Amino acid sequence: MTATLQPTKKRYYTPEEYLELEEKAEYKSEYHDGVIIPMTGGTTNHNRIAGNTYVALKLALKGQNYDIFIGDVRLWIPRIRSYVYPDVMVIAGLPEYHDNRKDTITNPQVIIEILSKSTKGYDQGDKFSYYRTIPTFQEYILIDQNKIAIEQYSKQSNKRWSYWEYDEEDAGLLFNCFQVEVPLVDIYEKVDFEAEEVEEEVEVVEEKEGE
Repeated sequence: MTATLQPTKKRYYTPEEYLELEEKAEYKSEYHDGVIIPMTGGTTNHNRIAGNTYVALKLALKGQNYDIFIGDVRLWIPRIRSYVYPDVMVIAGLPEYHDNRKDTITNPQVIIEILSKSTKGYDQGDKFSYYRTIPTFQEYILIDQNKIAIEQYSKQSNKRWSYWEYDEEDAGLLFNCFQVEVPLVDIYEKVDFEAEEVEEEVEVVEEKEGE
């Protein structure tokens, strides 16, 4: 799912009000310190990439002390009072739940986002800065759904982040946190880039009509 970056009517909501609305809502929304931001539905290729990545990691980490969550699990970022829905999260050890809610965690080690044209800047910019306030956060993966292109940020010492790019189908994405390599061909399995262009054009038109 991706945020439209268009907030709801100008009023401020408490986290409790947001969670109550979210439980009844037909579509998911993000929450940023009082402001609720509706999210658009993902495209089929977005869903394929998230699913492919989840399955690859699930198989590679089988029997190890990691948990992998996709889509519906919410992330609470306490330092900036935000609730968001990363596409895929990997947790080392046991999940830490916010307010004992089994749908909201606080301790991801790896976060993976699938980029669309409308949210690419948000995922690369503000959202990355939000995630960097999480003490357990060590690795950020950005996967483009319009072409074979992946960006990887890995946390080093002294708040420094190393950066890698992947843009060849025969390459492998190496997760530094747990030394697992996933072939890009597996991540992009059954992804149709031509169909993605059409789906995203429809998504943009629907967003404009809803404004």
